[in-house]
Amino acid sequence: MEKNNLKINSQAILEEKILNWNSVQQSFEKSFGSEIYTSWLKNINLLREYNDHVILGVKTRFFRDWITSRYADKILSELKKHKISINRLEFKIEPDESDKKTVFSNTTDNRITDIKDSTLNYNRLNPNLNFENFIVGKSNNLGFLSAKKICLEQSRYNPLFLYGGVGLGKTHLLNAIGLKLKENNKVMFISAERFMYQFVKSIKKNEMVNFKDFFRKANVFIIDDIQFIRGKEALQEEFFHTFNSLFDQSSQIIISSDRPPNKLDRVQERIKSRLSGGLVVDIGIPDYELKIKILRKKISDYQNSFKENPELQEEVINYIAKSSNSNIRELIGIFNRVVAFGKMSKKPLNVGECKLILKDIQNSNKVISIDKIQTVTSNFYSISLSEMLSPRRSRPLARPRQIAMYLAKKLTSRSLPEIGRKFANRDHTTVIHAVKTVDKISQNNEEVRKNIEEIKSLILSD
Repeated sequence: MEKNNLKINSQAILEEKILNWNSVQQSFEKSFGSEIYTSWLKNINLLREYNDHVILGVKTRFFRDWITSRYADKILSELKKHKISINRLEFKIEPDESDKKTVFSNTTDNRITDIKDSTLNYNRLNPNLNFENFIVGKSNNLGFLSAKKICLEQSRYNPLFLYGGVGLGKTHLLNAIGLKLKENNKVMFISAERFMYQFVKSIKKNEMVNFKDFFRKANVFIIDDIQFIRGKEALQEEFFHTFNSLFDQSSQIIISSDRPPNKLDRVQERIKSRLSGGLVVDIGIPDYELKIKILRKKISDYQNSFKENPELQEEVINYIAKSSNSNIRELIGIFNRVVAFGKMSKKPLNVGECKLILKDIQNSNKVISIDKIQTVTSNFYSISLSEMLSPRRSRPLARPRQIAMYLAKKLTSRSLPEIGRKFANRDHTTVIHAVKTVDKISQNNEEVRKNIEEIKSLILSD
């Protein structure tokens, strides 16, 4: 009788609708988003399918626990769209053959060492980036004092959050803190990008326990460019728990970013709240006095390194300081260019010669706004700005509008959605289409190409 019942049940199962797992996976990606899907759901396998439930295979216990605690209800909801009778999920840990060899071999220590060694490759502090050679001015004085204070009174301000544009000295200060504290503390200094690399690598190699242990044992945890975690949900989850673990054990946390915590879009609110809970310090663009101090230090370094004088006239030093409007890295690049040209010409350069050498930099330093691009473009084609921004799609209006979008993409650092909003709240896909269209037309149409160059020249001119 039991055998007959089993046969009947088996036939019933076979007669039920069979799940198309590829189709299910596609719906997962659409519903959860590519970030979560790639990190957590992509490698789920369908092991067994019954009338009212399914058995899904995952590689590790960590994967199973993470998925069931965060995504199980939504996974079940998606499966019901494909087979309405399903009302229960079961997960089974099924490592693949390579994972089985790793898990059951006698090389556990080797696996732990592998994580440590690979991480230490990105944990090397630069001895040249210390407090002694950090040049202080009004724009970075508070950041410098805060970094020094942390070295004396750890965990008083936790976390210390330094933010500012590229090339302003944030990494220098983080490195200096690490150098100062490494003798008596276990210091971890890593970029957010490398933190993610280790995170993904540890998931693939089933080493998440080792990953967690390694990063959470630090007395001083320094992470650079935290804005890199924007939009990466799985990484944000791990960072949040790492942060909490370190904070609870009174480890000092130091973080840098290109923007303040409240401006980190696509970052979980609870993370932004944590980052804002300590001391948040802005490092600003260097003023003229600080740039002069930096240039004099570079001249001194040059003399010590090459045993010769770069022979820069005082007015040239002042001109270099005024030529850079953004960051220290650019300032040093300008200095190196002027010195190199002076060496090639075998004579000290005057300001007029420097202007010729730095002509491209002067143009790139001009702040170009989308408003200016729109105004110049509409004037060039003798149409009003309101007409160019209107919904009308006639050729006399559409082409100037597309060219203005194209130039906004090429001449500004604005994102596609930002550009779209400036063009009467158009979608970013409209901007993409405009850029591609103008690119294609300008390759084949000499007149359009000349018009674009002329408009660009008008925009860049004073």
